[in-house]
Amino acid sequence: MRVPTLDRGILSEQNREKREEIIELLKKAYWMEIETVMSYIANSTNPDGIRAQEVIEALEEDIQEELSHAQAFADRIKELWGVVPGSLEFKAEQSYLQPPEVQTDVVHVIKGVIEAEKGAIEHYSRLIEVCDGVDFVTQDMAIDIMHDEEGHLRLFEGFLREYEAEGKA
Repeated sequence: MRVPTLDRGILSEQNREKREEIIELLKKAYWMEIETVMSYIANSTNPDGIRAQEVIEALEEDIQEELSHAQAFADRIKELWGVVPGSLEFKAEQSYLQPPEVQTDVVHVIKGVIEAEKGAIEHYSRLIEVCDGVDFVTQDMAIDIMHDEEGHLRLFEGFLREYEAEGKA
């Protein structure tokens, strides 16, 4: 199938290989967000205890934001003439976000979220670098999403510091 092209920018034929590389990075970002949504749903439902409530509420808010990130990545894949993958292509990778065996182990959840956010920031930094000078739209989107992830990271690092100060982490 011949894809229409522009004479310049990321949609040009001369940037086809770069566009395909960016699409692959977007697909990985898409799956990272989808997997995070699944894990955040579990980790906002399972914890028990009064101290868990703030973490639960933060995760519940983050679910919608992470889902919107996945949708943004999907839209951009399509805009670049890629195909948004279906569920059969999903491969779970976030072992650190699996619910703890003890439902009052909120520190496990907090550390898992921190690991997920750091992974997302690392991947989005790579995407931003690959886009530099050739795909400003994807780059700008990734910068905005990375900003959200940095906010989530900062919040959960604060939760962890509180538990550490009390000797519970």
